[in-house]
Amino acid sequence: MDVFLQQVINGLVQGSMYALIALGYTMVYGIINLINFAHGEVLMVAALTSWSIIALMQDATPGLPGWLMLLISLVIASTVAASLNFAIEKIAYRPLRNSPKLAPLITAIGVSILLQTLAMIIWKPNYKPFPTLLSTTPINVGGAVISSTQIMILGVTAVSLAALMWLVNTTKLGRAMRATSENPRVAALMGVKPDMVISATFIIGAILAAIAGVMFASNYGTVHHSMGFLPGLKAFTAAVFGGIGNLTGAVVGGILLGLIESIGSGYIGILTGGVLGSHYADIFAFIVLIIVLTLRPSGLMGERIADRA
Repeated sequence: MDVFLQQVINGLVQGSMYALIALGYTMVYGIINLINFAHGEVLMVAALTSWSIIALMQDATPGLPGWLMLLISLVIASTVAASLNFAIEKIAYRPLRNSPKLAPLITAIGVSILLQTLAMIIWKPNYKPFPTLLSTTPINVGGAVISSTQIMILGVTAVSLAALMWLVNTTKLGRAMRATSENPRVAALMGVKPDMVISATFIIGAILAAIAGVMFASNYGTVHHSMGFLPGLKAFTAAVFGGIGNLTGAVVGGILLGLIESIGSGYIGILTGGVLGSHYADIFAFIVLIIVLTLRPSGLMGERIADRA
């Protein structure tokens, strides 16, 4: 039972990060029917930016509390990620908005490769240790162990998801996003500016990806130029799993995917004496993707147009 509880905690932490990234995919798809495959690289840029800012602060103000360093670096990383995603949408995607769907898809893959290459040039290709800024003392929960960093991840994720749901469901921008997702031309006739709404969607998605990127770096203790590819691919799987275009589905899909991956790899590790568990962790995401696309292509929660943002 202790092992199961530990894997559930690990899965919730992992799944909450997948959920944040998946929301970026599903929001953009809900607005312009585009899968932004450069989304994982935005996460990577945010994590590397955070690493750089923390290194500067540790040199300039070594007495600053760790949590404050992490918060400042997160704010700056989110700003950089939002600016980057805004530029990507305006330069790479907007000119192709009325093109065949294959064109923006290929462009998204090209932007992803470009960002990885630029990050490799700027930050070098080696793996860099991300500093431990929070307490490392483990906290016992019913026989399982959770760290301060994992508690922070769960808390920040819950606040971020609540803030996003509030924005989409109650604010003027949220109403404009929902209107644009249903019919951009009619929304424009009603006074909504679709270009502004699409840019805002990319910015919000980038901020969520930046939060997830900094949390990934804090949880795993390392950053590198290709770190965004696999989380981005798994988050896309989570979005499809829950029902792409559906915000609630993205959250549910992300958390379920994290639980499936953690519990599956944990028990494989037990059965093989701890040899193979971590090596097979990634396979569960793609098994889920194959099953969902085969049995229920619309995802667990379908694609409810009214909830699309």
